[in-house]
Amino acid sequence: MKIVSVVGARPQFIKSATVSRAIVENNQQDTQDYIHEVIIHTGQHYDDNMSGIFFDELGISAPAYNLGVGSGLHGKQTGQMLRKIEEILIDENPDWVLVYGDTNSTLAGALAAVKLHIPVAHVESGLRSFNRKMPEEINRILTDHISEILFCPNETAVKNLANEGNTNGVYQVGDVNFDSILFFSAKTEAIQNSLFKKLSIRPKSFYLASVHRAENTDDKSRLTNILQALDEIGSSDFSVILPLHPRTAGYIKKYRLSNFQGIKFVPPVSYLEMIALEKNSKTILTDSGGIQKEAFWLKVPCVTLRDETEWIETVELGWNILAGADKQRIVNVINNPQKRVSNADWIYGDGNAAKNIVKTLKKTKKYNQKKNINCESRSIIP
Repeated sequence: MKIVSVVGARPQFIKSATVSRAIVENNQQDTQDYIHEVIIHTGQHYDDNMSGIFFDELGISAPAYNLGVGSGLHGKQTGQMLRKIEEILIDENPDWVLVYGDTNSTLAGALAAVKLHIPVAHVESGLRSFNRKMPEEINRILTDHISEILFCPNETAVKNLANEGNTNGVYQVGDVNFDSILFFSAKTEAIQNSLFKKLSIRPKSFYLASVHRAENTDDKSRLTNILQALDEIGSSDFSVILPLHPRTAGYIKKYRLSNFQGIKFVPPVSYLEMIALEKNSKTILTDSGGIQKEAFWLKVPCVTLRDETEWIETVELGWNILAGADKQRIVNVINNPQKRVSNADWIYGDGNAAKNIVKTLKKTKKYNQKKNINCESRSIIP
């Protein structure tokens, strides 16, 4: 069986690494049903700190194709990806195209495949923020409705799909990011001391922040309020560490925002370094969906710098508070911790999501062969 995996952004590298590792394990254990994976990197994240270092650190094989699309307007970026991915899929003729998450790379990969009548499997399917102003929300909805297999991380995602009439090919497999945290968390011990020395911080003596979502970076008022709140929270006792996403850095420069004494801006960090910072922070402030979950699994309080979240369980269990871009609310929730429920990791699976994905793809392939399903005749209309 041949699988083409399409990735392009930092969160997708993490998800893909867990599935690629499960594919390697399958090939070692089941030589009769070998899986050949071909990785396409669209180049959506092209900075080495956001891309190259992740392939090395996570143990992902070098991509067979690097499209080098880079940044740009949504239509131009998605269109360039779609054209280039289509050409590769015609040459490779895979059994499945595997896409991850909710980026333009996700949508481009899914569209290119389904128009060639190649079945699509969507990892992290069924997430909804119910905010259609977010480009990610549009990408995930469209991808879900043209995918043959929908791999859901939790029960909420399954229900979201059912509410949209999507019940066929839905599998609740668990969260591949949970697999990743379980696998990599212990590996951070080796780098922790040198990292903290470099940043001049001590465990539990800092807040950790991340800001990269378009809704925050592209809006001057929201970005200003968030940075002012982080600046007020930061002090000589508890500084705010902010690894600076290239997108955010660009808008800070564009808006001429400066003089934040309580924020320690640092370059983007690797995945292992980020986990080390998360584990040892006093509280995490973020607009990242993945980091919200990592905070939950690592049992670190989280303040989400958005008005909604796809990961409502983290809020319901008290580990996550929605603060949006309201400066005073962000400051207030830092100073007023709430009661939290422990030992609820199970809602995101048991750490075997990637293995479940591989097993399902193998089973579905055999089912399709047995039933003599012809993908050429498959409708692309949801």
